[in-house]
Amino acid sequence: MPLLQIKNLTMKFRGLIAVNNFCLNLEKGEIVGLIGPNGSGKTTLFNNITGVYPYDSGEVLFKGQSLRGKKPHEVCALGIGRTFQLVKPFGTKTVLYNVVVGSFNRMSDRRLAEKRALEILELVGMLPKKDFLGKNLTVADRKRLEVARALATGPDLLLLDEVMAGLNPKETEEAILLVKEINRTGVTLLVVEHVMQVIMSLSNRIAVIHHGEKIAEGSPSQVGQSAEVIKAYLGKEYVVS
Repeated sequence: MPLLQIKNLTMKFRGLIAVNNFCLNLEKGEIVGLIGPNGSGKTTLFNNITGVYPYDSGEVLFKGQSLRGKKPHEVCALGIGRTFQLVKPFGTKTVLYNVVVGSFNRMSDRRLAEKRALEILELVGMLPKKDFLGKNLTVADRKRLEVARALATGPDLLLLDEVMAGLNPKETEEAILLVKEINRTGVTLLVVEHVMQVIMSLSNRIAVIHHGEKIAEGSPSQVGQSAEVIKAYLGKEYVVS
């Protein structure tokens, strides 16, 4: 059984179709990329999966259980974590505090939550900055903190929404290594990213969404050679040999 099953998912905003009959399966342990033009429905799909927006028809199953009607905190408790494009840490609180809050999704003991948070901060390379205030972090560190907060919830599936946007080449390379390390710990990932070199190097499979519809799915090589994907998103200058 796939870890995540999205079956014929459709959602409308006041009659405008944002996601249209979308289907996708994720197997445990995969890194799956989700790409498409701005406004194509990627973040809306994340919001459907995590209970932020209710969908009109279709189904989302996680470990065989329907997510229909579940609230975001309920989806999180089942084992789905996510990041957001607009990173908003608790600015007047420390990095450690920010991550401890996420740890309470799995444990109620403050000492255990803090121990878990410290382990995660070490994983993401932010342990030396545990006492920094959120508002004083660089863009790159805010992105890392966003990932750490999501990891603290103890996800089996992690949805990453453009966590590498705004990073310089060195920071991007470090972020790629971090995502691969997270995957090695047993977390399955669905990754939205516009930097094609990133998504191509990370993903086992890639799904392409355009005007809310899936127009292609396959290996990075297959997607990079798709005439429909090149026309809708990649452009002729980007062709995978």
